[in-house]
Amino acid sequence: MQVDGSPVIDYTHFSLALSKSRKFARWVGWNIDGSHLQLLSRTGINFIKDPRLPAEDQAGNDLYADNLLKRGHLARRADLTWGPDTEAAQANKDSFYFTNITPQMEDFNQSRQAGIWGRLENALYEDVELDDLRCSVFAGPVLRDEDQHYRGYQIPTEYWKIILFEQAGQLTARAFLLTQDLDRLQALMELDEFRVYQITVSEVEERTGLVFPTPVHDADDLMLTQSNSRGPLSDISDIAW
Repeated sequence: MQVDGSPVIDYTHFSLALSKSRKFARWVGWNIDGSHLQLLSRTGINFIKDPRLPAEDQAGNDLYADNLLKRGHLARRADLTWGPDTEAAQANKDSFYFTNITPQMEDFNQSRQAGIWGRLENALYEDVELDDLRCSVFAGPVLRDEDQHYRGYQIPTEYWKIILFEQAGQLTARAFLLTQDLDRLQALMELDEFRVYQITVSEVEERTGLVFPTPVHDADDLMLTQSNSRGPLSDISDIAW
């Protein structure tokens, strides 16, 4: 998908690339200025399709009505509401475009994993002395050919996130993967807890087909074993920053 001839679709404080065939973002990138964040209400803001793009190429309310799927932000709303009042307010509204939304099971960020996925950025600010209190984040779904079909869509079972930050002038990259259980879309059964793994930038590339620049790889300096031999994170304290 393109807007004004560009495959990168810009919003206030975030950008993304949209898959026309899947109707979800392939990736979303955003910056966080922790020194100028504002706590803004979401009251009165509705999820809407981006009028710059064909409506039929964006997943909408038809996917989320009367089931256990939630409209999940890829770029977190709370990460985007920084800067001057008018700018932060526009970012708040922009975060509700369906292009920034993917289907997430109802316990996605409130699971028995203590919401690790939803707390990654917060954990970074709590545990690391960031230069200028700023970081950049890239995230998205893993779009596989074998993903489950539901209401004319294919629902991702994995999500990835890469967080980039500077500490003492040194760029660092940390990558994560979350898997979600979709069984409850078809049958009522107990939901297995979501599993969050710390992985490498190269593993994100292998799963998504995306390519990240050399500086991002160089910043990913953790010596990690293959993901299938590593256990899931059980607590925020398990993260190696």
